[in-house]
Amino acid sequence: MRITLKCATSLDGRIALANGDSRWITGPDARKQGHHLRAAHDAVLVGSGTVMADDPLLTVREVKVERQPVRVVADGRLRLRPDHKLAQSTDQGPVWVLSLAQTRPELHDLGLEVITLPDMTPDQQIRALQDKGITSLMIEGGGTLVASYLKAGLITHIEWFRAPIILGGDGRPAFGDLSLSALSEAQVWCRTAMTSLGEDLWERYERLEEGDECLPA
Repeated sequence: MRITLKCATSLDGRIALANGDSRWITGPDARKQGHHLRAAHDAVLVGSGTVMADDPLLTVREVKVERQPVRVVADGRLRLRPDHKLAQSTDQGPVWVLSLAQTRPELHDLGLEVITLPDMTPDQQIRALQDKGITSLMIEGGGTLVASYLKAGLITHIEWFRAPIILGGDGRPAFGDLSLSALSEAQVWCRTAMTSLGEDLWERYERLEEGDECLPA
């Protein structure tokens, strides 16, 4: 499966202020390209923390599509509420919840599908999505979910939109703790393209495997 990380950050890799304010870090051109990327994937994935903090819709907008990607939430404790935008918009496209819990009647009645897993490891999540026919997945946050997929070595591509602003150390980071003890443990990525989108920069990366040669953009 192709697993892509999409992130929109400040120059210093922050996705929001300490108080959660994040609209909008990047400009309209970058956001439109983000919708194109959503449309190019079978599914988009966020963690439950992103849903609690931002209440995203996660549909493709601003560009015409024949079908919406499946919207997936990794939500081990099944915290998703019926009043969240995802729960209120199943008529716009399917919403799946990966959880340790069984579904709740109020979520089932709204059309959400809860997929109960034995554990919430990234490998279990990907296996469940593959079993349902997903072949390409775009992860859109948050930091803890992204870190777990990076540590599992599952992310193959990064689409990074970087705005010319600095939010500082108290801003919310794009990546959670990777628990590295040496620089040699860090994953190595190859930048394959770099494009200006208004005031923002769109950088594209592919993960390098041992022995691969990078021909950077």
